[in-house]
Amino acid sequence: MAIKDIVAGYIAKHGLLDKRSTCLVALSGGADSVALLLLLRELGYAVEAAHCNFHLRGEESDRDEDFVKCLCHTNNVPLHIVHFDTKAYASLHKVSIEMAARRLRYAYFKQLLGDIGAAAVCVAHHQNDNVETVLMNLMRGTGIHGLVGIRPKNGFVVRPLLCLSRSDIEQYLSSRGQGYVTDSTNLVPDVVRNKIRLELIPLMKTIYPEAVGNIQRTSGLVAEAEKVYDAAIADSVSMVTGREGGLVYVNIDRLKQQPSPEATLFEILQGYGFSSQHAEQVYLNIDAAPGKVYSSGGYDLAIDRGRMLISEKREPCRDLRMPEPGVYVYGDGRKLRLDVRPVDASFAISRQGCVASVDAANVAFPLTLRHVREGDRFVPFGMKGAKLVSDYLTDRKRNLFQKRGQLVVEDATGKIVWLVGERVDNRCRITGESKSALIMSFVEEP
Repeated sequence: MAIKDIVAGYIAKHGLLDKRSTCLVALSGGADSVALLLLLRELGYAVEAAHCNFHLRGEESDRDEDFVKCLCHTNNVPLHIVHFDTKAYASLHKVSIEMAARRLRYAYFKQLLGDIGAAAVCVAHHQNDNVETVLMNLMRGTGIHGLVGIRPKNGFVVRPLLCLSRSDIEQYLSSRGQGYVTDSTNLVPDVVRNKIRLELIPLMKTIYPEAVGNIQRTSGLVAEAEKVYDAAIADSVSMVTGREGGLVYVNIDRLKQQPSPEATLFEILQGYGFSSQHAEQVYLNIDAAPGKVYSSGGYDLAIDRGRMLISEKREPCRDLRMPEPGVYVYGDGRKLRLDVRPVDASFAISRQGCVASVDAANVAFPLTLRHVREGDRFVPFGMKGAKLVSDYLTDRKRNLFQKRGQLVVEDATGKIVWLVGERVDNRCRITGESKSALIMSFVEEP
C-alpha cells in the first residue's frame, strides 16, 4: 500500500482531520515534519505551516528557518514564523530548556490556531518516537496508560504519522527527491530520549531485529486493552471512593473486594500526584496502625478507621489577633465575626455549630484565632474537669486532617474560649447571672 494511503486510512480511523478545515503543520524542517507537510497537501488538505526559531543552535537555527521558507514558497504553503528567546524564558521560569521550548511552542500554536481559524495542529511524531516514549514510560513506571505511548490526538494536537516508521518517511522523501535539514543535537546522546534512540534501541535490535515493530504492535494492543481496563477501573473507583467534608476517602474494605485492589488504588492516587511507588507503599501498609501520612506534591494521605483519607495541602494561616468586636478575615474565605449583645428576655443561644455564645464578662480581649496545638486543654461545656483538645477530638471520632485543621479561639489569659465548630469552654458559658454575651460566628466560604 502506498504511504499516502496508509496515512489517509490512519487519519480516517482516528478522525484526526477534516478537509473542510485548515490544518496547521508544525514545520521544523526535519525529515518528519517535511514529509507530514507534503503528505497532507498530497491528500488534499488545506495546509498552513508554523516554524519556531528557538535560537538555541546559532547558525543552524537560521539555516532551518531559511530552509522552511524556501520549502513553503516552492509548494505555495502559507508560513508563520515566530522567534523565541528560549534561554531567557527557561531562566525566568526556572525550567529546563526542553520544557521551555515545549511551553513556548504549544502556547504559540494555540494562539495561532485562533488567529487563522485552523482546526488542529499537526505534529510529525512517528512509530519510532512512540517506541521511545513507551520505553521511557516503562522505565519510569507509569502504568498501563504509559505503555499506550503517544496518542493520535490530544486536544488540538494531532499526529497523522504515527502509522509510519522513520524508514517509511525517509523512503517517501527519497522517492520525491525531497531534501530536509538535520538537527545536530539529535545526534548526541546527552538527554534520555537521545540515549534511547542512539544507544538503547540499536542494542535491542542486535537481540531482536524486529524490536521496534514488536513494541509498536504491543503498544497498539495495550491501547485496545486500555479501553476495557478504563471501564472496569471507573466502576471500581466509583464503588470505593467518596467525598466528605472537603476530603476524598477510599473505603478499604470495599477496595479489597475489587478484582485488582492495587490497580484501583494506583488509578485513584495518581490523580492526586502520588507515584506508583507511593501507591505500592500505601497498599503494603493498608492494615497498619493509623498515624502514618503519605505526601505528594499537593496532597496528603492518611489511613484512619478503615478509610484512606486524601486532603489537599493547605498552608496554615498565622495566628489572628482580634483586639475588639468586629469582623476578622482568617484566609481562604474564612471569617470570624465577634458581636457583644445584652442577655435579656429576647436573647436566645444559637444552636448552629458555627455560632457560639459565651459570657462576655468571662472573656478577656484581645482574642486570638489559631490552629490547635499539642497540649491544648479546655473544659468542654457541661463538664467540670479540663480535657486535652486532642482527646476530645478523638472521642468525637475526628480524623487526622480534621484534628490538624481544628481552630480555637483563645483569650488574653490563654484560656481556650471556643473549640470552633465544636464546643465552648464551660467556664465561659452563659448562665442566669450573665449580663452580656459575646457572639462568635465563624463563616467558611466554598
